[in-house]
Amino acid sequence: MSKISFDLSGKIALVTGATHGIGMAIAKGLAQQGAKIVVNDIDDEKLESCKAEYAKDGVDVYTLNFNVTSEEDVDRGISQIEKDVGPIDILVNNAGIIKRVPILDMPVEDFKTVLDVDLVAPLIIAKRVAPGMIERRAGKIINMCSMMSVYGRNSVSAYAAAKSGLKLLTQNMCCEWAKYGLNINGIGPGYIATAQTAPIRVDGHPFNDLIMTRTPAKRWGEPSDLAGAAVLLSSQAGEFINGQVIYVDGGIIANFGYVKGENDL
Repeated sequence: MSKISFDLSGKIALVTGATHGIGMAIAKGLAQQGAKIVVNDIDDEKLESCKAEYAKDGVDVYTLNFNVTSEEDVDRGISQIEKDVGPIDILVNNAGIIKRVPILDMPVEDFKTVLDVDLVAPLIIAKRVAPGMIERRAGKIINMCSMMSVYGRNSVSAYAAAKSGLKLLTQNMCCEWAKYGLNINGIGPGYIATAQTAPIRVDGHPFNDLIMTRTPAKRWGEPSDLAGAAVLLSSQAGEFINGQVIYVDGGIIANFGYVKGENDL
């Protein structure tokens, strides 16, 4: 039996939109295992300020401004990364947006915008980096899916449509590219404690009470909780995992059928 390894030394990892939050936590986790981290965004101020946050953990991050929804911009950006840093070994399609609007109130253009960022952009970037991975017969692609990949919720129709589509796109990428030595998987975060969720993560808030009741682990997830899954899927240890979505959710999907009072003991 070969030795199990999580070592990523010498690997180059592009984590899109990782200037903060979940993406940054994943990127830092990959860096802990030796990966060289590349981060993109469309906001130069965020790209500059995130360097200090990475430096706190000893990570010298390479940053670049390009738009994940533009084929031309992605080609320019990836070409620059390949020139300055090297070929991408690990791609984490993390950049994403959500618009919480009821279906009847959501403009179609807003719906399309969410699909462009959350579903089409991962396709654009994967199509750009996959040929090089195929040529090298090695590469890891991680698509950030969601609990909304498997069920819906009020006011997130565009996000849920995109993330469920991304789950199946992940499986289709596996079907076409696994034979060339690529691993294509997804991570589905549960409810995570980020700056965006801070206003609803207070005792007495109905949504906070719902999450604390439904989640068997009895807590919100931390961004760092997602790093381990990313390291596994990026490393030799996860070599035979393909076409899967790992839900890092504290058990909330397993407990979806919860009825108040049944599991409170």
